[in-house]
Amino acid sequence: MSFALSSPASVTHGLNLAQQEAVNYMHGPCLVLAGAGSGKTRVITHKIGRLIQSGLSANRIAAITFTNKAAAEMRERAKGLIGKAAKDVLICTFHALGVRMLRQDGSVLGLKPAFSILDTDDVTSILKDAGGTVDAATARQWQWTISAWKTAGLNAVQALAEAADDNQRTIATVMGRYEERLTAYQSVDFDDLISLPLKLLQNHEQVRQKWQRLMGHILVDEYQDTNATQYDMLKLLVGGNPAGQARFTAVGDDDQSIYGWRGATLDNLKKLPIDFPALKVIKMEQNYRSTSAILRAANNVIGPNPKLFPKTLFSELGEGEPVRVVDADNEEHEAERAVARIQSLRAAGAEAAAAPGRPKQGTDPSGGSAAHAVASVGAQFRDFAILYRANHQAKPFEKALRKANIPYKVSGGQSFFDRAEIRDLCAWFRLWANNDDDPAFLRAVTTPKRGIGHTTLGTLGVYASQYKLSLFEALFSSSLGAALSTKALGSLHEFGRYVNDLEFRARHTEGADNAAEFLREWLKEIDYEKHLHDGEESEKIAAAKWTNVLEFCDWMAQRCGGQIDDVAGVTEREVKNLLEVSQTIALLSTISEREKDQNVVTLSTLHAAKGLEWPHVMLVGVTEGMLPFKMGDGNTSGVGADSLGGSSKADEAAHEDMATRLQEERRLMYVGITRAQRSLAVSWTKRRKKGRELVTALPSRFIAEMGLNQATAKEDPREKLRALRAEFALKAQASAAAAAQTR
Repeated sequence: MSFALSSPASVTHGLNLAQQEAVNYMHGPCLVLAGAGSGKTRVITHKIGRLIQSGLSANRIAAITFTNKAAAEMRERAKGLIGKAAKDVLICTFHALGVRMLRQDGSVLGLKPAFSILDTDDVTSILKDAGGTVDAATARQWQWTISAWKTAGLNAVQALAEAADDNQRTIATVMGRYEERLTAYQSVDFDDLISLPLKLLQNHEQVRQKWQRLMGHILVDEYQDTNATQYDMLKLLVGGNPAGQARFTAVGDDDQSIYGWRGATLDNLKKLPIDFPALKVIKMEQNYRSTSAILRAANNVIGPNPKLFPKTLFSELGEGEPVRVVDADNEEHEAERAVARIQSLRAAGAEAAAAPGRPKQGTDPSGGSAAHAVASVGAQFRDFAILYRANHQAKPFEKALRKANIPYKVSGGQSFFDRAEIRDLCAWFRLWANNDDDPAFLRAVTTPKRGIGHTTLGTLGVYASQYKLSLFEALFSSSLGAALSTKALGSLHEFGRYVNDLEFRARHTEGADNAAEFLREWLKEIDYEKHLHDGEESEKIAAAKWTNVLEFCDWMAQRCGGQIDDVAGVTEREVKNLLEVSQTIALLSTISEREKDQNVVTLSTLHAAKGLEWPHVMLVGVTEGMLPFKMGDGNTSGVGADSLGGSSKADEAAHEDMATRLQEERRLMYVGITRAQRSLAVSWTKRRKKGRELVTALPSRFIAEMGLNQATAKEDPREKLRALRAEFALKAQASAAAAAQTR
């Protein structure tokens, strides 16, 4: 245990009163309403320390969040505060917790410990097969519907019973076949990582009691993003105590609930005081991120939304720069103005940085930096973000930034694990870990090609389906020879023996050096580098793919050596074998080490920007129809009302849905505003592209709701940049003249 935990006062040192109250309340259900920038991660990590200090074993504390990146950050901060004890705390995502539960206790549901976790492409492929379609768009539509049903806790039989029309009945039927295939493949999808653990807790008392004993205190980050299934799971995990003594801390902000489209529901906030009447509610309203001008705009925007727990953010960082509104003729003009703003703030920052008495950075109780005294001191490219509602809005900004030679990255772009070459290797790893994983089998057996054609695989598939076997099981069946030629059967047997050999070798390969050597040898055995070059006309692209492969294998080897924390929340840095490491691959979405500290402008959707912050933010494309998004769609005019002028139930439902959508869009605007630390500009276009046409656009209603001083809130960055350049030129002339006089 580190020195930091020597006394209660040391754990809460530097926290404000609300943060201290949240950290010190440990013996019952607690809801911490953490406004944007109020230091929620700091509170969670300090509360972990306080719980350990109070005598609770570190291995009985679980901190659950929503992304691997957030879990990794929390793990590092806990380690910095608590020291060695942090390695025993379970800090992971909901999905990683689900994996842990299913690996340990999934056998009661018929799952073997080495089950596979399917990615989105695998699911689409299986649904196409189950539904008898070759159209990926149709399969993806089915996927969304099935995911929504699973999130709501429905299986295929229940979904069919509740289906509202023929289309839903068709999807429910496909869902039934999809469930059968997952069972046969010993595989689960991401929704199952929540729904199946819930079934474990609901239907198996011994398993429920075991996990309730393990969970001495649960901390849930971003609680407003939980869906109905996750809430039910949380209730059962803390259900070992009476409701008044349920030991959990939910940390969230109803004003930042922006994931309704994927099942997150504010009903979970409404249910807490009902299900847990002794719930302690603590509001954290002091913001350590943004200036008062920015927070005032944020509070004004979110004001019209109905409040579950009213709160108002405030800041002691000073008034700061006024929020600017920038209008533009069209998207290209808007992008030019954004670039001019970046250049002008950097130019102003360069001058301020050269001036004597430049302010130094400090720290604050949010855990971040507090260099707000001068809005643009030493502005780097990494200090700027351009945020928008939809991905397609990035294009004109990319063009303008390239033209100005400004480096940038598009956040939320293709994941490293979505690259074809990485998915190829992951298919092999999945097959080692779970021979019954048919999607992994089909990818591995054909990548690289090994003389096993589609006809052979088709025959094998029919045979496996007929006898209800996985493809790998079927290829060793004694009667398969009656359906295949001797040559085809020999090729399949050779592949099967090779996979078994790889599985054995991977199970007995431990440590970074051994894993690296094994992976290099394996890539040579399957001649994967040649496969990449054969598949690409461009040598440069093939070489880049091979570099990705080598980097990925090096990363896998490091995990075998225990150099990187395990994504499932096991933070002990013990040596692992390659087979163990392979089983965690499907839970990963990025290699975070690739993203470290690039000095580039960030382009990002508002959804992807949640949880992040930048000194200078530009919200762009803030027009009606984009933000809020397409609020004109749907029936809001009362069409369909009966002859007496009353509203039908369908109309009432449409109006209610429209109101709910508008509230979420307003929260999205609020999230965008509160990403800004020092300066914020909001831009809109008088005309925008709709298809191939230019249509008239209006500023978003949210701009008016920000309540800005119209006399000072508009600016033209190009004029400001020209003025700065002229000012610099005059100063340069004056300096030259002064130098001439001293000669």
